[in-house]
Amino acid sequence: MGKCGILDPFECGVIPLADWMTIGLRWVVDHYRPFFQSVKAPFDLLLQWFGIALHSVPPVVMIIVAGLAAWQFGGRKVAGVIVGALIFMGLIGVWQDAMTTLSIVLTSLVVAVMLGIPLGIWAARSERVFVVMRPILDGMQTIPAFVYLVPIVMLFGIGNVPGVIVTVIFAVAPLIRLTNLGIRQVPE
Repeated sequence: MGKCGILDPFECGVIPLADWMTIGLRWVVDHYRPFFQSVKAPFDLLLQWFGIALHSVPPVVMIIVAGLAAWQFGGRKVAGVIVGALIFMGLIGVWQDAMTTLSIVLTSLVVAVMLGIPLGIWAARSERVFVVMRPILDGMQTIPAFVYLVPIVMLFGIGNVPGVIVTVIFAVAPLIRLTNLGIRQVPE
């Protein structure tokens, strides 16, 4: 410890905020682990369902369906790029990983929509709710995902479920905001 003085008052002592946060998080993990495991179960079930569904579709069928959808919505060039990218993923051996990632994305999408639309409707109907929600939504969008990934991994364990939860936290805020905005802009 350096010399404490008027020019460097921070050498006298610091507030151990990081230590307090670690102690608090450990206490929550130790005392509420069963609760967080029960919250994890529906996410895990949905992940498994999407995973089984996506892994059971033959790659050729998936490529054809994705190519047709891309052609319908984006034209021939987009369809060609999509089909080429999917074939390339299969050729380099990452098809199974891609389907696992897609199951994580689809699970996150379903959960975010199930939470975001009702909360957005609630915020549009009640100004008080929106005033309370707004700073929370601001924090959800501005704090980097890796900042809250660590506590979520500590609470839910390592695996795909923490990734789903972090993705939902990041994705649900714009959904709530845009649902709220859309309803508020409809004339009475």
